[in-house]
Amino acid sequence: MTNYNNHDGRGGTFKVLIVDLIGLKLTDDSKPDPTEVVKYIEESGGVFHIGSQAQTQIPDDGCIHFFYLPHLSTVDEIVREAGHGEYEAVIAAATAIPPGAKFSQGGVRIGTGTANMGSASWGGPNGERGVAPLMNTPGINARATAQMVFKALLRVAPDLPVEILHQRIVDGLFDTGRDLVHFPTEKLEGKRFTVLGYGNIGREVASLAKAFGMEVVIYARPIHKENILWEGYRYAENPIDAARGSDVISVHLGLGRLDISTGEFANSGILDRNVMFALNNKAVLINYDRGELVDIPALGEAFSSGKIRHAAIDADIFVGADGPTGPLVPYLSLLKEHRDKLALLPHAAADTDHPTRVAGAKQAVDQIINAIRQRTVANLKGDLPVGYVSETGQTAAETAEAHAVPLTRHERAY
Repeated sequence: MTNYNNHDGRGGTFKVLIVDLIGLKLTDDSKPDPTEVVKYIEESGGVFHIGSQAQTQIPDDGCIHFFYLPHLSTVDEIVREAGHGEYEAVIAAATAIPPGAKFSQGGVRIGTGTANMGSASWGGPNGERGVAPLMNTPGINARATAQMVFKALLRVAPDLPVEILHQRIVDGLFDTGRDLVHFPTEKLEGKRFTVLGYGNIGREVASLAKAFGMEVVIYARPIHKENILWEGYRYAENPIDAARGSDVISVHLGLGRLDISTGEFANSGILDRNVMFALNNKAVLINYDRGELVDIPALGEAFSSGKIRHAAIDADIFVGADGPTGPLVPYLSLLKEHRDKLALLPHAAADTDHPTRVAGAKQAVDQIINAIRQRTVANLKGDLPVGYVSETGQTAAETAEAHAVPLTRHERAY
């Protein structure tokens, strides 16, 4: 950790908006506790405020002031707070940052994907041709997410009905010698597990599957093929080949690039009918990535046919005056016919671990301070704006040249 003050690099007073929780551990009065990150900000030379900059008179003291408003949620709230450049930078996790929110010095998303980081200041979720850098904190929540993926799987496979057996024992209705034969199970060992994506989370999931004795097949960009084979996994050229004959499929690709002309992300619906029906019958589908990655009508068809027996989905859902919104909402249409085959989470798998959130928030604080004071950028997403230098030493021109190589639709995010 470095202590930054007004003598380091670019001086001046700056304001940073924080729109998501930076601590998940609860205090004695049952409120999320941000004190670990607050201390880190102050030790780094920053100043922490709870509430809006509009309600705080800050001196021109040459410090970076962080304003904590984790209650902000809707587009209108964000634009009202930051639509006229009231803050120079933003730190977010799940909250959507709309195009109309302006941050001249950059933004950091706590986590991997940046689909929610839509500010025009950095050119939207792709981070292209903006005046400010877009950054993320990859790898922070990889292990926590991977463990939750396996918690989802172990709820249904091996499919021992623990709650039912427990209740029958309590009620005095179970005899091991007579009744156990009616509850056969199949172990995970020897089953095939497909992972789509070979980023930090995909690798952690593959490692756990291998530890359970499963055969692991991975679909990822060709540049990862050598490492995938070296680590003892099978490599697949496309999602359909990866899914063929598999008993479990777990997706960790991210949404990919946004097509500005259509408003569609590159990987939207990548888990389509062709992929699902390449799986073994009674397969398990896990999407603890982004809700939009699954073709939901195709999932309903796969449920009805018996191709998929269980799906675990973890995606954002928000409740406003007009009711629920977000990528989890379309899955609710499946509940009428397939309630017992779905397990829905509100994008909680990677966002409920306190140490993970604190580590990500601290990293984001460092990245924002460095971008403001030193004009150095870590974990850049998209283009490097003019006047900045990446931590790898690339200039804006070199970064633009690197991004000029075209990628196929499903090579853009992982």
